[in-house]
Amino acid sequence: MTRTRRTAAVLAAATALLAAGATAPAAAQPERAATSCYGGAKSLTYRYSTAAVEFGTYTTTSRCGDINIKLSSSATGFLDACIVFVDHTSLCNHDNTYSTFGPQWATVATDVKDGTRFKLRVHAYDTDAQVVPFQLAF
Repeated sequence: MTRTRRTAAVLAAATALLAAGATAPAAAQPERAATSCYGGAKSLTYRYSTAAVEFGTYTTTSRCGDINIKLSSSATGFLDACIVFVDHTSLCNHDNTYSTFGPQWATVATDVKDGTRFKLRVHAYDTDAQVVPFQLAF
């Protein structure tokens, strides 16, 4: 078979496959969408302490625009939490105050720039919070 005939045969076969609805192999298809904000959450556990407990240092990603927290549905009690932007201060965000969080996703810090380094500072809302599993999404 000559080169021209071979090329024509390959083109005809490719056209037939496309007309039949064939798709490109998986390796040629674009990657699936990135993991959602909550889908990439980090699982952590708070253990009761009279002093605040810090988790991190973490770095924000493009996956989330905010820093979010959610206590496990099995958690007893609530947690007070805040964010410390470690490259800028040793104090909590929101005028160095804590906010109380429970079993629903909630925002600890809003509109945080990608690549920002931070720690999560947590303390128990009350003594019911002995061992509290939670998730952090950023």
